[in-house]
Amino acid sequence: MKKFKIDPSWTLFLDRDGTINKRLHKDYVKNYIEFEFIEGVLDAIPIMNRIFERSIIVTNQQGVGKKLMTERDLRQIHVKMLEEITENGGYVDEIYYCPGLDSEKPECRKPEIGMALQAVKDFPNINLKKSIMIGDTLTDMQFGRNAGMRTILISESRKVEQPTLSLADHVFTDLLSCAEFLIH
Repeated sequence: MKKFKIDPSWTLFLDRDGTINKRLHKDYVKNYIEFEFIEGVLDAIPIMNRIFERSIIVTNQQGVGKKLMTERDLRQIHVKMLEEITENGGYVDEIYYCPGLDSEKPECRKPEIGMALQAVKDFPNINLKKSIMIGDTLTDMQFGRNAGMRTILISESRKVEQPTLSLADHVFTDLLSCAEFLIH
């Protein structure tokens, strides 16, 4: 498996649902009671923080657009998520989310790169060519590629569809094994 040559100026972009927390089957995480970290994530994020200058979360949250939750509900989830990450020695520089509906095709919604462009606007030292997108879906891989990033797929399943697999530079079963690979 070919290693990336990462130096401390690189930026990490992370998906949320399915990468950081368990994805709910045919549902949305609408409050923190429904939010559950995937095993190993709270250990992985501090490792990633030692590798990357910035750590950014980019997440599609059309549950807001569908009125299943409010933006305030989403902020409360993120505040509590960040508190737990911090308590475990990690940090996230910023969270970008897109509340828009998939059917509306908003520029902020992955695989479009609106959230990446907003991150560059907010943190001008981010170089998307020196960034890695880690996520669990085809749209995460497309987002990374569309923005000119390297891509890493997180998939518990050994059965990954070819379009997704072809866009991933690497595949890992979880974020912790990915972090351990990147740091060594």
